[in-house]
Amino acid sequence: MDTQERRDKLLECLQKSKGPLTGAFLAKKFNVSRQIIVGDISVVRAGGVTIYATPRGYVVPKDENTGIVAIIACRHDDQLMRRELEIIVDNGGFIKDVIVEHPLYGEIRAVLMLSTRHDVAVFEQKMRECAGKPLSLITEGVHLHTIEVSDQGNLDRIKVQLKEAGILCE
Repeated sequence: MDTQERRDKLLECLQKSKGPLTGAFLAKKFNVSRQIIVGDISVVRAGGVTIYATPRGYVVPKDENTGIVAIIACRHDDQLMRRELEIIVDNGGFIKDVIVEHPLYGEIRAVLMLSTRHDVAVFEQKMRECAGKPLSLITEGVHLHTIEVSDQGNLDRIKVQLKEAGILCE
């Protein structure tokens, strides 16, 4: 298989996948190194295809906005991060990203793609493994999340519970 054929099959694999695929999985599938996959992803992105690198792997977003998309402002220390994420997913929220406003670089956005407690646990585990810190540390805990919910009731419950937890900024 030549390079272009591998990239085409890589994109097809990502488009057909129901969830994120890790670089290690893709490297094994295509019998190349993980670094080759990283390079292939970069070339495919440069060709105009949107591919997100999430904490759980690569994903091509599906254009399936079936509900309400909202941006919520939150503030908390790193001890409340898991609670915040669980409130959102437990109430039917899909957490697309986290956004902070950096004093030098402006807006910094990280794709999360979390929809279940399992996703939250995997994200938290990966953060521990790489000794990562939440982006919100650079903004004294203030950050935004883009979330998607199926209906206004879910969004309202998320906001109420985040407010009760002392997390929601109003």
